[in-house]
Amino acid sequence: MKIAVDAMGGDFAPEQIVFGAIRAAKKFECEIVLVGDPDKIKEVLDKNSSWKNLKISIHPAADVIEMNEHPGAAVRRKKDASVVVATRLVKNGECDAVLSAGSTGAAVASALLGLGRIKGIDRPTIATPIPTTHGATLLMDSGANVDSKPRHLVQGALMGSIYSEYVFGVKSPRVGLLNIGEEETKGNEQALATYPLLKNMKTINFIGNAEGRDIPKGSFDVVICDGFVGNVVLKFAEGLAKTILKLIKEAVKDGGIFAKLGAFLLAPALRKLAKRVDSAEYGGAPLLGVNGCCIIGHGASNAKAICSAIGVANEYVKNNVLEHIKDNIAKEEVLNNDNEEK
Repeated sequence: MKIAVDAMGGDFAPEQIVFGAIRAAKKFECEIVLVGDPDKIKEVLDKNSSWKNLKISIHPAADVIEMNEHPGAAVRRKKDASVVVATRLVKNGECDAVLSAGSTGAAVASALLGLGRIKGIDRPTIATPIPTTHGATLLMDSGANVDSKPRHLVQGALMGSIYSEYVFGVKSPRVGLLNIGEEETKGNEQALATYPLLKNMKTINFIGNAEGRDIPKGSFDVVICDGFVGNVVLKFAEGLAKTILKLIKEAVKDGGIFAKLGAFLLAPALRKLAKRVDSAEYGGAPLLGVNGCCIIGHGASNAKAICSAIGVANEYVKNNVLEHIKDNIAKEEVLNNDNEEK
């Protein structure tokens, strides 16, 4: 397994990216290519001499796409940007996957232009796992497309179901359409048009509408929505988790000796809770629908998150997710209906 990592993308690049790559090379025994400014990358690597015994190499890239740049224009203009070069390594067959924690838009644009779409997929989708009481709910889409049509949501449902099955090991994943009510007649025009298409699919286990509260409850394994709504849900969930943990700490601090004693006794359980809601545990989200493995990390990724994201790439490739998606698209009548709205 050989993974290209955009060493210059992210709020804490290249240091946290490089440290995460070192962790991952040890943990997953994979080969990692760090793409970016060789001098800056080498400077960070030299802070941890253990990397010399690992399968880590450097591939030069002279430019970086900044967060404030227009993604598509920047990808076309900056041919030697780290994310573009890293994606090209996958396109040329030199690496099996690409990971970037830089601009999400740039990573998506680079994958679309560099890797292309899977035949039968109009718009690739970011699949983000959200922790639940039973494991994780896969949210499709969490930011790639803000104006999805019913056909795009159907494509996302198929890809999310496959990913849930082959990476999370869920047999016949329960798929739901995010809506404002359980009834089939609820929702906006997009939801009303999408529901019957999902209902008629033969390759997924669609069980109906999912309400917002169903996501953390784990009532569904895959929840479908467009990227605008999905990104709002994701950011709200992240903020809520951090706020709850902060409120617990403040309550313990202000609660006196008995509160502190109780917190001491509950410390193992609280640490387990913090770990469960920590986005760094999942690290990155796959961009499903492009003709290759592209993993998108959070901009604020630390070394732990980068290590986890490389683990996601490892699982994606090892479980042949790309080939399973291609095979199932050919079987799905809804996706092969030329009369369907595009």
